[in-house]
Amino acid sequence: MAAAQSVTPVMRPQASWTGTPEIYFSRPIDNSRLVKVENPQKSREMKQFGVALGCLFLLVMTFAWQHFRAIEYGYKIETLRVQRDGLTEMNRALRLEEASLRDPERIDTLAKKLGMQSPQAGQVIRMDTALPDGETPVLASVAAISVVSAR
Repeated sequence: MAAAQSVTPVMRPQASWTGTPEIYFSRPIDNSRLVKVENPQKSREMKQFGVALGCLFLLVMTFAWQHFRAIEYGYKIETLRVQRDGLTEMNRALRLEEASLRDPERIDTLAKKLGMQSPQAGQVIRMDTALPDGETPVLASVAAISVVSAR
């Protein structure tokens, strides 16, 4: 029977000791005739453990999802705040530019450079003031316009 089994010696080297070498023999083990016995209590415990582990996993993932969404919303809020501040600054600059362009002295100077004259009495009608006689609408009318050419 010893001739039928193949015995291969395996030697493990040791660095400092040179005594008797240890020899290990590999021996095949036949487990084909073993039968696994089911334990219903252990099976039930493993199912409960699996369900509990799944619930814990869902709880942790929900917490992590909420946490990362809160961080993402924080970044979005910060970018929108920066954008709002930029738009507010741009609005302020545009209002200043509008105020400087509406300056009556500037308009008068540009009009004189273009050869225009000051309006005569009764030629100016303000459109942005309150409506006369009790808020009734006024119809637009056509007035004669004199054209002055600069040739």
